Amino acid sequence: MRSTGDRERNLRAAELHARRAADAGAALIAFPENVAYLRPEGVERPPAEDLDGRTAERFREMAVRHRAWVLAGTIPERIPRSRRVYNTSVLFRADGSVAAVYRKVHLFDVAIPGHARHHESRFVAPGEGAVVASSPWGTLGLSVCYDLRFPETYRALAFAGAEILFVPSAFTAYTGRAHWTVLLRARAIESQAWVVAPAQWGLHHGTRRSYGHTSIVDPWGEVVACRERGTGIVVATIDPGHARRVRRELPSLALARARYGDRLAKPSRAGAKPGSSTRASR
Repeated sequence: MRSTGDRERNLRAAELHARRAADAGAALIAFPENVAYLRPEGVERPPAEDLDGRTAERFREMAVRHRAWVLAGTIPERIPRSRRVYNTSVLFRADGSVAAVYRKVHLFDVAIPGHARHHESRFVAPGEGAVVASSPWGTLGLSVCYDLRFPETYRALAFAGAEILFVPSAFTAYTGRAHWTVLLRARAIESQAWVVAPAQWGLHHGTRRSYGHTSIVDPWGEVVACRERGTGIVVATIDPGHARRVRRELPSLALARARYGDRLAKPSRAGAKPGSSTRASR
């Protein structure tokens, strides 16, 4: 995706990508952070909605239309009596019901002279903690973009059983070149889990440019699919059994859980039944 401040244009692009992914056989479709609206710097706050609002409804309709699970990257969620919003990721089941809601915890407040200056917490409030959800393919762990720099988050998700980790993102071009792929691979290796990382790409407006490199990384840390540039879909087959094999053969996660499991906050859990492999698209 290359989202801008034009919400309708962004949503139409998302619908097109969802159709192409479904035609390619995807049963699990994930979109990047700020999928429906990526605000220009200086705009006071993104136009927020409730999670039963028009934007979330468009993604719910995609799930039902394509009979696929859909992760609505993030959308700005209204907070009653607040000038700030949540940066919220919503996971829909194939029947349109909500499987999980995660509100981004770690907010992007950085000042890198000449390269990146962002103060996300000025307009966005942090969520309260990590979230896992049951699915037909095993336990899914939800995170967003800047969370990627906080390995404790992913260790907690893995301790809670997550075998597939979502990282919808809008990494800046500057930080992405240095850190994006190595962080994705590190989180996959540490967690012994699949990492699905749909990413914004290109120039959005003014000087805001995202790195792209939408990726799927396997539990051994191999990048099995990547779209470095441009918009479009990336499809790969995810086998949760691969994560289980890696965890059994190289039981570092089990040792870490035994030693440190009680030191990390436990993610909240949302509901469905574990099972077999799937095709995933971002």
